[in-house]
Amino acid sequence: MDFDFRDIPRRLFGPDFSLPGYLAARWLFLRAIGLIFFSAFYSLAYQIRGLIGPNGILPARDYLVEVARVLGSARFWYAPTVFWWSASDRFLIGVCFAGIVASLLLVLNICPRGMLIICLVAFLSFIAAAQDFASYQSDGMLLEAGFICLFFAPPGWRPRWGSPDPPSRAGRYLLIWLMFRIYFESGIAKILGRDPEWRDLSAMDQYYQNGPLPTWIAWYAHQLPHGFHAATAFLTLALELVLIFAIFLPRRSRIVLFFVITAWQIGIILTSNYAFLNYLVLALGILLLDDNFLAQFFPRSLRPAAISSPGAQEILPAEAHTWRSPLRLWVQAFFLTWIFYATSALLVFMLIPAAPLPSGPIRALEPFRIANEFGLFAVMTRDRYEIEFQGSHDGLTWTPYPFQNKPQDVHAPPRIYAPYQPRFDWNLWFASLGEWRQYRWVLQVEQRLLHGEPDVLALFGANPFAGHPPEQIRVVIWQYWFTDRSEKRAQGLWWRREQIGIYAPTFERMPDGKIAVLEIPDSPQKLQ
Repeated sequence: MDFDFRDIPRRLFGPDFSLPGYLAARWLFLRAIGLIFFSAFYSLAYQIRGLIGPNGILPARDYLVEVARVLGSARFWYAPTVFWWSASDRFLIGVCFAGIVASLLLVLNICPRGMLIICLVAFLSFIAAAQDFASYQSDGMLLEAGFICLFFAPPGWRPRWGSPDPPSRAGRYLLIWLMFRIYFESGIAKILGRDPEWRDLSAMDQYYQNGPLPTWIAWYAHQLPHGFHAATAFLTLALELVLIFAIFLPRRSRIVLFFVITAWQIGIILTSNYAFLNYLVLALGILLLDDNFLAQFFPRSLRPAAISSPGAQEILPAEAHTWRSPLRLWVQAFFLTWIFYATSALLVFMLIPAAPLPSGPIRALEPFRIANEFGLFAVMTRDRYEIEFQGSHDGLTWTPYPFQNKPQDVHAPPRIYAPYQPRFDWNLWFASLGEWRQYRWVLQVEQRLLHGEPDVLALFGANPFAGHPPEQIRVVIWQYWFTDRSEKRAQGLWWRREQIGIYAPTFERMPDGKIAVLEIPDSPQKLQ
């Protein structure tokens, strides 16, 4: 039988009716991504006013005014956000609420494509306006996966399994391609980063202690001997650089890989709070499993019909012959090909920076964060520092502001709260690794605390100056270490710490309400 090359677009981008299919994997993955979007919007609902509200740390309204001044009419492309209409507290919360409702409807399998559009618009709007609070690789992962899912999800209001419209080969492949790149590019980044800790396999020795927000289980993992940490460092490199290629191998290899990466991601989730990052990577692994494998976990009455109807792959739905199908086919082909080129080129540029590939298509997608480059833990953090805000009425007695999630009380065990993402606490960890001049928003926090701003105070665990805001605010920096077993047994301490010095300028509120600078510190000499 002659092969018709004109049939290639339909085979790649049209519904794939071949068996075994991926209806069950798609159904599970879309429920999972709905829950991940829910976690993202739920956490934003409690933080967005303090982060980018009119009285927040980095007001979106002020940022967008400056973007408009610089970019003019191009602002809508380079800052794609609905907050151009309004960045009021009410509108910010309204967008979060719309995202929460849409994500829950996606979980309930109600109009999945429409709900994905709402989730993407709402989340991208935040990412485009949140400045320093939207610089995480996990945000790009979610936007990229969500956009591809627009072409992966079944159409209709209540599609159930979506048997008449199974996923296309290209849609599923690009999600698998996303998972491959997360692993492989992170492995390449470790090699290119030339971090000696990855070369001598000591990268994991301090990993559990020095990550952004560890869990209490991380304390126990930290106590394990160097041999264990060296083995996990080696296995990390082996998984990211070698084993991940099993994605492209036959069915049995993919199933084995699923169990390997699932166990791996669960281990990371238990020891670190990386928000929804690991949950998303965990969910992507489901796409390695076909219907024949997943059918055994569903009651027979709930299984996709295609599993028990071997001839289904020979029957095309009537919709395939309507005018909509060619249009949908070519729209899907255009966008998925564009994303595949952009992401492939980014991978090539990692390996060959001077590769002669057009970069225009990559730059065009940058504002939308749907074609990303990854590089997790290219260089390991060697020490743990923590920033603490302190207030005073007299300049002699200083009272710390308690945090909700990041380490502070040496007697308190680190908690597990992911996939909830406390962006304020996360950014303080990044700021602690640099200087205040690189993280000017820390000064904004100080000023908001001097004025007792409720939205910013809500980002903290409590307000120690509930009666009246303090007269002075300072920021100190500490170095933290996990205790060992004997210290914990004798003193009940999870952490020990030592103050290094003043991190940022100390401010005082004057009688007329203006703010004066009392002290501008030199960069504190961090402990070795």
